[in-house]
Amino acid sequence: MSKERRFPDWMRRKVTCSQDLARTREMLKDLSLNTVCQSARCPNLSECFSRRTATFMILGPVCTRGCRFCAVDKGLPEPPDIHEPERVAEAAVRLGLKHVVVTSVTRDDLPDGGAQHFANTIEAIRKRLPCSTIEVLIPDFRGDREALYKVVQAKPDVINHNVETVPRLYSDVRPQADYKRSLELLKQSKKLNSGILTKSGLMVGLGETTAEVLQVMSDLRRVGCSILTIGQYLQPTADHLPVGEYITPQTYQYYRDKGFSMGFNAVEAGPYVRSSYRAGDVFKR
Repeated sequence: MSKERRFPDWMRRKVTCSQDLARTREMLKDLSLNTVCQSARCPNLSECFSRRTATFMILGPVCTRGCRFCAVDKGLPEPPDIHEPERVAEAAVRLGLKHVVVTSVTRDDLPDGGAQHFANTIEAIRKRLPCSTIEVLIPDFRGDREALYKVVQAKPDVINHNVETVPRLYSDVRPQADYKRSLELLKQSKKLNSGILTKSGLMVGLGETTAEVLQVMSDLRRVGCSILTIGQYLQPTADHLPVGEYITPQTYQYYRDKGFSMGFNAVEAGPYVRSSYRAGDVFKR
């Protein structure tokens, strides 16, 4: 049983509440849509919903993998809803999104991992919001290049795939994933379409060392990754991995500086930074 760590002062902040928060919740419920904001218990939910933004989570609310950091439900999912892409596009229209972010649970039960469903969703959004940019945060598709090609062929503006942590911790943090496979996915995304920006994210505070984080950053640059996010891991429930440490603001600044010196186009690093947090602003930069 790990000792509970005290929340440091730099992690404390006020919770944002507004009428728009309630309206966003109601609209998502009305359209029967899932968001990673809700399913993963994101600490930025109230802020983002109050700003009328959300990260849509397609392919259902149940994941086939058992990552020990993630609050999303695990188990046997239902078949994909063929009408979901149109509802995502409708929600993006109602919210007036200029930058639409779509992610999913991992669907190892599907032959293509849900890649065609991603492509259909991108196409539905493009049809309704032709001037908006689209970012997809995708699973690894078990390394299936043809599945990845389906997504790339739909021409999202950003392909995001999170490596999440350093290689040494994979067996504890995300035992069904593979670090090299994730790097290869980012590399292949650029090979298939050099015009697509690639992006990845890391959680810190799980027991990694600074040297290990810098090595991951170097690995990401080596495969052409342009955008990097680094944020504090927060334990969603008592059943998930405990926090190893709370990373200081000075360390985040160090990672930002090192990231730009390595050649990343954008680096967002801070306690509450998440992969899709203020993604539109990051894309502009």
